[in-house]
Amino acid sequence: MVKKDKNLSLIDYFDPESPESTEFRRVLYNLNGIPGGGAKKAVLVTSAMLSEGKSVISSYLALTSAYFKSRKTLLMDFDLRRPMIHNLFSVPLANGISDILAKGVASRNMIKKTSNDNLDLLTAGQTMPNPSELFNGPAIHRIIEEMKFYYDLILVDSPPLLPVMDPMILLEELDGAILVIKAGSTQRDIVARARDLLEPQKDKIAGVVINNLDQTLPYHYNYDYYGYNYKPIQKK
Repeated sequence: MVKKDKNLSLIDYFDPESPESTEFRRVLYNLNGIPGGGAKKAVLVTSAMLSEGKSVISSYLALTSAYFKSRKTLLMDFDLRRPMIHNLFSVPLANGISDILAKGVASRNMIKKTSNDNLDLLTAGQTMPNPSELFNGPAIHRIIEEMKFYYDLILVDSPPLLPVMDPMILLEELDGAILVIKAGSTQRDIVARARDLLEPQKDKIAGVVINNLDQTLPYHYNYDYYGYNYKPIQKK
């Protein structure tokens, strides 16, 4: 991935014609496009451990939803310990989820706009010493239900499953979940443990996104092998 300029947003790097964009469109189709699959309006994006790319995945899913589906989309950063969304979109961290939970601030007043009219953000907010104390079902339920009134799709970037209980509390209030796994990095027993943790709410699991495949699969599984960089031919 190209090193991100601190003054640029992930939106500036988003290429709707890239192979990656095509895959994110498939994920969104599988999430809500299959007949009889049931609408999933508020979806958790999590991982088993740190550094598996869940924040980047949730961000690109949000961008894809806003760009291709023209759906009013909200990306919420509920990872109050290691927030990333504000960095990816070059917006301030302050005035976000922690402020809503700790101070009872109205959720609508914390929304941050992006250059895409269909994509809004709720950052993690001010860093708190004991973020687990802020997580309780009624408060989270209130935020999610309020946001469902304004948005077609809500994507919630959460902490990883194994270190903290936060994702399971969040999932109780959401319609579905996506588990991000980093290929070639996340050990099998760790993935199995994450699966076991999700078992009580397995009906909400929408699927798994495998990250970092280009670094682990044989060449003939790579996009370059099939010529999937399928852009329009420029007329001379």
